[in-house]
This record gives sequence, C-alpha cells and structure tokens, in this order.
Amino acid sequence: MRILVTGAGGLVGRALTEHCLAQGDDVTALDHRTLDISDAQSVQRVIGDTRPDVVINCAAWTDVDACESDPDRAERANARGPELLALSCREFDSLLITISTDYVFAGTKQGFYTQDDEPNPISVYGRSKLAGEQRAQAASPRTIVVRSGYIFGAGGKNFLCTFLDRARRGEKLKAISDMTGTPTYARDLAAQLRRLSELEVPGIYHVVNSGEGASFETFVRAGLRLANLGETMVQSVSLTELNRPAPRPRNSRLRCLRSEGIGLAPLPDWRDALGDFISRQATEQTAAASPPS
Repeated sequence: MRILVTGAGGLVGRALTEHCLAQGDDVTALDHRTLDISDAQSVQRVIGDTRPDVVINCAAWTDVDACESDPDRAERANARGPELLALSCREFDSLLITISTDYVFAGTKQGFYTQDDEPNPISVYGRSKLAGEQRAQAASPRTIVVRSGYIFGAGGKNFLCTFLDRARRGEKLKAISDMTGTPTYARDLAAQLRRLSELEVPGIYHVVNSGEGASFETFVRAGLRLANLGETMVQSVSLTELNRPAPRPRNSRLRCLRSEGIGLAPLPDWRDALGDFISRQATEQTAAASPPS
C-alpha cells in the first residue's frame, strides 16, 4: 500500500511509520514541519503529489490545558485539519483514517463508552476533536474515525514515559486516582490502524487495549513495578486537587461494538502491552549503555 502518515513525528505517527515500513508499504511520513494539515494548499499539493491509497492522520494538538486558552488553534489543528485532509482524499480517491480521542465523552457514564453513546465533550480539546470527526466524515464518505486514549509507547511525549523518567531521577510524583480510561499501546494501535486500512469499512471505531481499564494511578503504579522503580514516591491525588485549567472526563473507558463484526481481533490486555513496552525499554537502555565491541 501507498500510505501517507501525517503527524509522523509524534508517538503514534512514529509507531505507525515503523510498522507500515516493516510490512513493506510505500510510506510517506510527514511531521508538522513538513505538512501543516490546517493549510489547505499544502494538504492538496501533498496528497495530489503522493496519490496515497490511504492517509492516516496522526496530527493533532493534544495539549488539553493549552487548548482551553487557545480555541482557535485547537480548531485549526483538530477540526479544520481533518476536514481538509478528507476533502483532498475525496478529490484524489484516497481512504482517510483520522485519530480522535476518548475526551469526546463527558465522563459521567459508569461503564464503557461505545459508538452508541452520544458524545458530549466538556473541554475545548474534546470539542475540537469531535468537530474533526464530524467534519471529516461529512467531507468524505471514505473516512474512518478511530477513537483511542491513554496512549503510551516509545518515541513521544506521553504520561507514562514522563512518570518513568521522573521516577528514575528520584522525583516525587502525583498520580490522579479518580480518572479512569483504557490504556493503549502505540505499537498495538499502529497495527490496528493498518488493519483498518486494509478492511476499509468507513465508520467510527474505538481502538484500545483489552481489559477493564485503569485509573492514572493504577496505570502508573503498574508501570513503576514492572520497571523495578518502586512506588513509594507516588502520591495519590484527585482531579479536583490538581486544579487543571481544562475539565477532563472522570471515566473515558472505551469499548468497540464493531471490530469483531469486520474481523478485527481484540488488542492484547493493557497489562501485557505495558509489560512489552517496559521490557523493550529496558533492552534499549541496556544496549545504549553497553560499550561498542
């Protein structure tokens, strides 16, 4: 396949590029410096020049608190960008897969959110991402929306890696105990994105690792244990105590109603995925520390 990856410098974009290249795909990987998806002319030129079979949009502005104070930028990156990609994909007959978020939900539900639940975002970030879903789907019928959340992995900024790095420096940590989601390993998400591009069934999919989900505190404590870093430096705090600028859903656990019906196998349990990540990270650190032979 000819695949164009936008936002290729981020966590998911890097994992996706690596996975698709390993599958033998012809990959064009563009980060924000080489393609601003909110620039209509640039988007049309790039897609027209590359003529990809599929565009997988990993580009977004994910700083939830910063989005709250700059809604115009959030709209350009998270709503207008996917719409422009969809318009050009329709023009050049490409499939679009665009990544959205669990933050499109309010977080008041007790169980898992599925595609049957009505989105009701409570932050600027969540509203901009929902607008991106809707505008992309309206612009092109060949659009797949993938909602995910609590994404972790190598090579990008994410909650887990930040905590692990701080723990290695011996810093005191605060972990939120009353926010629950479904941890998602970037490598597993990347593989599922590619499978969706092969199946090409437009619609909305929730792609997360299996399991009952976890609070931020449970998730980070599990990572610290696996990395043999201990948990004594972790202080349990509530979302209210942190007093963040942007509101966040207290429960954003996701479950997909449609994956099995189109032949998508469930992703591994998040605990197994976390173990794989920690193991790979340890191997890479050992290799980096070893003197050349």
